[in-house]
Amino acid sequence: QLQASGGGLVQAGGSLRLSCAASGRTSSCYALGWFRQAPGKEREFVAAIDRYRRTSYADSVKGRFTISRDNANITVYLQMNSLKPEDTAIYSCAARLSAYSDNAFDYNYWGQGTLVTVSS
Repeated sequence: QLQASGGGLVQAGGSLRLSCAASGRTSSCYALGWFRQAPGKEREFVAAIDRYRRTSYADSVKGRFTISRDNANITVYLQMNSLKPEDTAIYSCAARLSAYSDNAFDYNYWGQGTLVTVSS
């Protein structure tokens, strides 16, 4: 199971940190990722990290978001700084049994999303 938390309402320029705790079968997954879906838009890749902490980011969040991972507690974090209104979306974490990917269809497990709203 994957349990995401940390969403909320923040003003533009502010910060939020999302967390996603893996348990059960998902705790052995090699890669963890974050995706988001804004109203009326398709789901898009945000960031991913593998067991060795190698990372990948979408161009739209590079330099503003940081993904990290606590292997002891099998938790993945997404630190989001300099938030913009266009970052408003439901953010979901996902786990994959093999190398990280920016394709949502490659992920084996999904958690419930957490809503991030950035006001202008």
